[in-house]
Amino acid sequence: MLTHLQIKNLAIIDELALDFGRGFTTLTGETGAGKSILIDAIGLIVGSRADASLVRSGQEKAEVSAEFALVAGGDASAWLKEQELVDEDEPSRCLVRRVVYAEGRTRAFVNGQPVNAGPLRDLGERLIEIFGQSESQTLLRPEVQRGLLDQFGGHGTALDAVREAAREVSDVEKQIERLRTAGSRDPAQLDYLRFQLRELEAMNLGEGEIEQMEAEHRRLANAGRLMQEGNQAQEMLYGAEASLYDQLATASGLLTGLVPLHEGFREALDLAESAQAQVREAADSLSRLLARLDLDPEQLAQLEQRMADIHDLARKHRIRPAELPEKLAALREELGGLEDAAGQMEALEARRTAALKRYREAAAKLGTARRKAAKGFGEQVSAIVRQLGMANAQFLAAVETDAEGRPRSSGDDEVRFDFSANPGQPPRPLAKVASGGELSRVSLAVQVVGQQRSGAATMIFDEVDAGISGGVAEVVGQKLRELGGQQGQVLCVTHLAQVAAQGHRQFAIAKEVKSGQTYTRVRPLADKDRVEELARMQGGVEITAAALNHAKDLLQRAAKA
Repeated sequence: MLTHLQIKNLAIIDELALDFGRGFTTLTGETGAGKSILIDAIGLIVGSRADASLVRSGQEKAEVSAEFALVAGGDASAWLKEQELVDEDEPSRCLVRRVVYAEGRTRAFVNGQPVNAGPLRDLGERLIEIFGQSESQTLLRPEVQRGLLDQFGGHGTALDAVREAAREVSDVEKQIERLRTAGSRDPAQLDYLRFQLRELEAMNLGEGEIEQMEAEHRRLANAGRLMQEGNQAQEMLYGAEASLYDQLATASGLLTGLVPLHEGFREALDLAESAQAQVREAADSLSRLLARLDLDPEQLAQLEQRMADIHDLARKHRIRPAELPEKLAALREELGGLEDAAGQMEALEARRTAALKRYREAAAKLGTARRKAAKGFGEQVSAIVRQLGMANAQFLAAVETDAEGRPRSSGDDEVRFDFSANPGQPPRPLAKVASGGELSRVSLAVQVVGQQRSGAATMIFDEVDAGISGGVAEVVGQKLRELGGQQGQVLCVTHLAQVAAQGHRQFAIAKEVKSGQTYTRVRPLADKDRVEELARMQGGVEITAAALNHAKDLLQRAAKA
């Protein structure tokens, strides 16, 4: 539920802070005062597209912040937990902030953490539902009608099963199409594929062979250096005149003569003799290694030729030499698949048959649920429409099924809303028979019925009462008040006093000009101010005593309802 809204530098709003409560709240004011801007601000919070033109003239950015009280275990709470965006200090609260910059970029934050537009919309759908005048026209779209019926019927699980089954059918059919395309490949292309495979197999690359060849090449290519510098090192250690071994022997002899004179030289003597032994051992190790070195020039030439062949083959396939074994495996798989296309096609056809059967079963189950829900949906919408001034109205949700059509993620059904406003006239498609005023009332009734199953705790109606008046308007207000009590919170922008009077609370929105600048002001109305605002809404150059009395009567009737 929306508990607090703060706006700064948005259009003609310089700074505004509002607190909201449960039930039904109405927002009223003259045309152009800024009511729609308030709805735009809430739209930004729930992920609506931002427009730089919303930033107040002369300002760098606009900011909108909202605080929501969450229901434990509700959709919004679960989503925040899944996204790791819960406010650990106050898990029952959610803070959303949206910043729109004058140059066009935007930023959004949930509980202080930055989020992208997609996740913001996901969260917004769980927090607020906004129903504006445009929904009266979108109601005519078949996919919208189907979605409203599914929302009313709570068909989420059945829809998920249909979507999954349809996706499986689509995936199998794509594999079949790819196999057919591959099977129609030119024979010359298949011959070339076989040639490539034979060429790679003839190379007969062993596992780790490239690394071994590179190490062997380094050894053979540096044969001269290995022998020359190896022998030089061996002679320096032992054998040459003044070798390290001989020098250590001389030092040991000197130390041996000093030990009887001072026992402290004993440690140095031991270390010198140990070093002498290690030098001799190192010289012997070098001697044995040099004797074993096989530095055949012919072997180097053969190795270099094989390495050149491998690199040439890798360049031909535009890969690195180390990737040749993977290429060989891929070509074997591709050729094997092409040569076994008939067997694969048979297996895929069987998979498609099974997947299609699962889809038809899931779609039939969903269709049964839709037809069952359609009866109750039609009855409830008809009842509300009749209360809205069309006593003989009939509303039906017709479900037509094509069990032989292509699998779709929405199932095999088409949903159509049919309507009749007059007795003796059978219901016909809503788009063909409803006038503007009738469509507005039907839309409101559909929304009231459908939203009772919505997961959002807050609903906002933006001038959905257009085209109605009098007693019908009062009934609209009563329905919105009733919905606010059931759902938790309903906000409504209205020009009708009969609707505004039904609110548990009312905000007046007005425009003022100061120092050549236009500002929107919003204030909660106390009882006396509310009577005056309702009287103003009923029209007339001046507020008369009759208008004031009528306003009081509207409020009293709403309180007794």
